[in-house]
Amino acid sequence: MLNIKPVQQPKLIEAIAILLIILATISFSIIRLEAVPHIPIIISLFILMIYGFIRGMKFKDIEEGMINGAQGGLGAVLLFIFIGLLISSWLISGTIPTLMFHGFDLVSPHIFYAVAFLLTSLSGVMIGSSLTTAATIGVAMIGIGEAMGLSMAVTAGAIVSGAFFGDKMSPLSDTTNLASSIVKVDLFTHIRNMAWTTIPAFIITLVVFLLLSPGKQQVDLAELQAIQDGLSQSGLIHWYSFIPVVLLLLLIVLKVPALLALAINVAVSVAISFFHSSMGLKEIFSVLFSGFTSKTGVDAVDSLLTRGGVESMMFTISLVILSLSLGGLLFKLGVIPVILSKLSGVIGSARRTIFAAALSAIGVNVVVGEQYLSILLTGEAFQTQFKKLGLHPKNLSRTLEDAGTVVNPLVPWSVCGIFLTDVLGVSTIEYLPFAVFCIASPLITILYGFTGWTIKRENTNVNPAVNQ
Repeated sequence: MLNIKPVQQPKLIEAIAILLIILATISFSIIRLEAVPHIPIIISLFILMIYGFIRGMKFKDIEEGMINGAQGGLGAVLLFIFIGLLISSWLISGTIPTLMFHGFDLVSPHIFYAVAFLLTSLSGVMIGSSLTTAATIGVAMIGIGEAMGLSMAVTAGAIVSGAFFGDKMSPLSDTTNLASSIVKVDLFTHIRNMAWTTIPAFIITLVVFLLLSPGKQQVDLAELQAIQDGLSQSGLIHWYSFIPVVLLLLLIVLKVPALLALAINVAVSVAISFFHSSMGLKEIFSVLFSGFTSKTGVDAVDSLLTRGGVESMMFTISLVILSLSLGGLLFKLGVIPVILSKLSGVIGSARRTIFAAALSAIGVNVVVGEQYLSILLTGEAFQTQFKKLGLHPKNLSRTLEDAGTVVNPLVPWSVCGIFLTDVLGVSTIEYLPFAVFCIASPLITILYGFTGWTIKRENTNVNPAVNQ
């Protein structure tokens, strides 16, 4: 939205008041009314339209602001479509089921909390959804932990940490794609750059859960065995199903553009499915659009494998379009530019800017309770300042994930917090101290911002002078 020129310059107090009204509308609707984000965003667009008319704006300018804002998300929309295709193709090729099946072999009661973290991390990376991971593998791990007489709070903390590590680092994740697209950074460049903060957070979390694990103790692994048996019955477990994963890693190493890499992987995965599937082209096309439906008879397995398809991404795509339209109108009305121009004098240095961006992402999560809006609003608001300071946009996309994506489950009234409490049976406040990865990630990204380590200038490999 850097190219959207405001048609007016409201006073600072007026701009802050408008922004607070919008945030209050969205947060009240999502937190109190438990509404999906789309409706309060549409209501916010109406509010901004009325404000524009009161200020004497032409409807043409209002419409132009919304359209220009939405146009900035076309790259993300295309990526989301291909992600839906990839998930479906990885299911029919057996890639996701095979990885999950062999992942269960890692389970050991002696290091239970660490294994719960590792298993949900693997699941999160493979399916790209933290909530689906928590609702399937997470529920199974909770059942085992309860049978062992272990702490449900620590178990839930390990599950949440692993699920959101996977969500953050998976090329299949909508938040990962959104963060990279909103600041126009290649998906795989974004993921590689996140490794600088994510790997230390992962190691810290793993060590903590190893230390907290119960040691030698007998436990019945029947629940996990049932899931593994269900996966085996699906007929999708094959050695060659690892090929799409190896191919994707190779394409990442070769720095192939994300959209092309996903397209190649979809084609190869569909081709692999013909080795074990009797589906014809008509059925495959249906699965690619509507998603794969698992019919193993094991509820946990069917819940885990019934997903994917272009259709499954429409919720996110529509939310992105509406949110970017809202952002475009806020820029066109001069609301965000006025606030940022005042902030630029206070956050003039790179370290202060990164710190402010992290706090903003956390703040939107706390106020609105929605991680998509945390990424979208913070990303759009800080692009100008990062560009002004010559900071590479991948610094911003990483900050959005470190302080936006993984913070949402720590907020009791957030979308993720409410969902996780419901499916795991452990309150957000109880598991919060043990969601180590979600706590460590924003702290590490803020630390890097102040030290300047791994913070890159645009078009150069030299660290910026963040302390100036």
